[in-house]
Order: sequence, then structure tokens, then C-alpha cells
Amino acid sequence: MDGIRNVQTVAIGCDPNAAQAKREIIAYLQENGYALTDFGSDDPIYTNVAVKVAQAVADGQYDRGILLCGTGIGVSLAANKVKVAYASLLTGIYSAERARKSKDANIACFGAFTLGIAHMKRLAEAF
Repeated sequence: MDGIRNVQTVAIGCDPNAAQAKREIIAYLQENGYALTDFGSDDPIYTNVAVKVAQAVADGQYDRGILLCGTGIGVSLAANKVKVAYASLLTGIYSAERARKSKDANIACFGAFTLGIAHMKRLAEAF
């Protein structure tokens, strides 16, 4: 867990479609010693939680953020509307590594319907 290991605080949120995946990611990261704050998953308007997480990360309240929706596209677009929030839709380990190293992304976005939970965990590690 090299990528996220230097991170102390993580904000996480999703739309209702990704609630189960979010719970599994939270449990996994907490088991590995990360401090997370759950910004929820009940709001059917995914942009609301995406903007809240992005604003909290951009304001420096959290080191990184993780957002999930059905495809990850919607939350990444919404989060990137916030200044100093750099959200990347991650699909592979290389993209996760490059998002941090080349683009200084501070928010990882995952598609709950397009990625398996084991792969999302590996992406979080790489990010």
C-alpha cells in the first residue's frame, strides 16, 4: 500500500447505486489503518455528495477523497467543478499511479457497476 499509505485522512462518498461498494472499501481501508469520513450515499443527486467531498479535500480538511457512482464518470465530472479538486476516474493500476504522480490528483473515482470490489481495493492502494 505505497500510494495511499502516506495519507492520513480520506473523505469518501457515493450515490445510492454504489453504497455497498463504498461500505466494502471503507471496511478494507479501515482494516489497513486509514482514517475515513463517510459523506454518505443517500442523496440520489450524485453531484451533491461529489461536490461535498471535493470541497472538503480542496479546503485541506482531508488528504484525499474517494467517490463512487455507477460508472464513476458522473462523480468525477462533478468533483472537477470544484477549484483545487483534481478527480480522476480510475480503471487500471497504471492510471491510478499516473493520476498521483503526473497529475497530482487528490480524488479517486470508481464505477461500482464497471469494476469489481477487489480491483477497486487495488486501485485505492495504488492511488
